[in-house]
Amino acid sequence: MIKNFKWLLLVSLTFMACNSDDDVAPVVESSDGKPLTAGSADFSKYVALGDSFAAGFSDNALFIKGQEGAYPNVLAQQFALVGGGEFKTPFANDNIGGLLLGGNVISGPRLYLNGMPVPVVGVPTTEVTAHLSGTFNNLGVPGAKSFHLLAPGYGDVAGVALGKANPYFARFASSATTTVLADALSQNPTFFSLWIGGNDELGYATAGGDPAVNPLTPPATFEAAYKGLVAQLVAGGRKGVVANLPNITTLPHFHVIVYNQLTQANLTVEGVNMVAALNAQLYGPLHNALAYLGQGDRIKLLSTTENNPLLIVDENLPDLSANLKAVLMGGGLDATTATVMGQIFGKARQAVSTDLICLGASSRIGKAPSVPADGIASPSPSLSQLGITFPLPDRYVLLPSEVDEIEAATIAYNLVIEAAAEANGLAFVDAKSLMDQLNSPNGITANNFTLKSTFVTGGMFSLDGVHPSPRGYAFIANKFIEAINAKYGSNLKGVNIGNYPILFPATL
Repeated sequence: MIKNFKWLLLVSLTFMACNSDDDVAPVVESSDGKPLTAGSADFSKYVALGDSFAAGFSDNALFIKGQEGAYPNVLAQQFALVGGGEFKTPFANDNIGGLLLGGNVISGPRLYLNGMPVPVVGVPTTEVTAHLSGTFNNLGVPGAKSFHLLAPGYGDVAGVALGKANPYFARFASSATTTVLADALSQNPTFFSLWIGGNDELGYATAGGDPAVNPLTPPATFEAAYKGLVAQLVAGGRKGVVANLPNITTLPHFHVIVYNQLTQANLTVEGVNMVAALNAQLYGPLHNALAYLGQGDRIKLLSTTENNPLLIVDENLPDLSANLKAVLMGGGLDATTATVMGQIFGKARQAVSTDLICLGASSRIGKAPSVPADGIASPSPSLSQLGITFPLPDRYVLLPSEVDEIEAATIAYNLVIEAAAEANGLAFVDAKSLMDQLNSPNGITANNFTLKSTFVTGGMFSLDGVHPSPRGYAFIANKFIEAINAKYGSNLKGVNIGNYPILFPATL
């Protein structure tokens, strides 16, 4: 009935390629004008533990240029000015991004901006089974949760296809039975960075709060894992830096698609506005039936002049499937059709401003629900457009109760992180406060450049809406350096974030 939903159209930006083809040399000046010093820290053997942020994941993929700008790599360049040693990274094979497992693509290419984010042309060449030899200082593992860093077998290639191991760690783990932490400690590091915990809640959030897809880590589990990690990392008086976690639900990933995304243009086909037809054929009958059941606010008539809310599933609502079927049959619908309508709309409602729509919905809104993409199929051509004539499944929507649950977990995780930093005398980066500032109207200004959390144009985040841009990673590295300087008396200056691009071009 209605043309496919156009979720986003962005003008091509001219600032994408700033210095994107050249390595950026570290700045030699100190932060205070005095001779460079490491202070009380020893950077001769630095290891970085963490998740996709530490790895340099960007634009929905891991690729060489992104890894080169990862915040631990920027830190290592700075550490090298005051005695820091070699810092090895398990680089991908190409700048296409993505992964192969036995020749099969298990993760697709990186995104670039072509009016809207689209995958670059090419096939990944980074094969998980092609094991990298040697030891690596950057132990950032995309997808890793806190307890994964302590899990034996997390890098076992044989377990990747079974979902029991991580494909990124499998490429460079020292053995099939080792742990990320063990591979770090085996190098006898003198200094470490640890930023972990984002995936303990992010996977749950990007799955629309569906625990069957990716559960939220219980705070007690996080606490045990985090304390265990720190206890071993600081053994022998080792120094390091840790960071807490931002509110995951404030990431741009959850704020690109808004609740009232259905504009009049979206609902117009070949010059004909379809609102009247939708109201007559679907929204009107549903509203009347729900109003009879005392639930008329769930679905109202579409406006002919204003933006309209998306249809969504709300798992917290009482299931009115049977009641709705009965009312619709009483209104003249046949039993088969009434049964289907009851099943589809028994827990449906229109979205409100406190609902967060995951960016993953962008490619599905307006399209026919299908399996496995949406976990459900449409029974009728007239109910074939997600968010418009068929409610978006729960996997695409974070309900207010789920947002509260995630934010409560973030608070609990951060209390553990901050307590560990204090108890062990570690440098501490308040990433939560930084994210709050990035979300403020004025953002954060550094090196005469302003960063905000706004998708694409804010400069801080890449095209997946979760991971930083090259400039964002440089900014993060500088904040780590500030914390290290404050704690250990070093005087590293950091880098000029203006030397790092906001977005990567199509070709690298």
